[in-house]
Amino acid sequence: MSRDAVPDPRFAIVREALSAGPHHDEAPGGDGPSAQASVSLVLREAPSLEVLIIKRTESAGDPWSGHMALPGGRRDAGDPTLLATAIRETAEETGVVLNESDHYLGALNRVLPWTSRVPRLTIHPFVFGVPGATQAVPDNREVESVHWASVEALEDPANADIVEWITPSGPRTFPGVRVDGHVVWGLTYRILSSFLERVPDDL
Repeated sequence: MSRDAVPDPRFAIVREALSAGPHHDEAPGGDGPSAQASVSLVLREAPSLEVLIIKRTESAGDPWSGHMALPGGRRDAGDPTLLATAIRETAEETGVVLNESDHYLGALNRVLPWTSRVPRLTIHPFVFGVPGATQAVPDNREVESVHWASVEALEDPANADIVEWITPSGPRTFPGVRVDGHVVWGLTYRILSSFLERVPDDL
């Protein structure tokens, strides 16, 4: 966002809503049980603010292969902070360039996978605001497509859906929301729900 641009006043509302939230500690990266990852919840200016969601490329060995997700990934040894991880991964996966001074709005509570079938990561969500002209371009190695979903659509009960997932103890159903014909569920749905619970309904 240009420093000469007038920020969307709704970003200030989001920042205030998140201001009493978590301040993620800076645990080291790595691939062990306490490995850290970050994701970006990117809001774009629009009549109803829009959230950037990616569809991950189908890839053997990826536990989130083909899933709808927020841009992000594991913290690299060269990342000075978890926030830096989110910024780097978003640029790599979608071409959206973020920075802390112009775009960062706050953080959400960290989340962990509910099943041992996926890597044991602690995932730290960070929220950003970008201008309406911002475009995202998928990195074909990791991202099949990019989608902008309005907050209004994410909150609309008509878009609610469920996913059935086979677990070691049998099939379970999980809540989700439809975006462009795909269902967002699991970790990403939990992060989106946490965000929507924290902010006003009229974004």
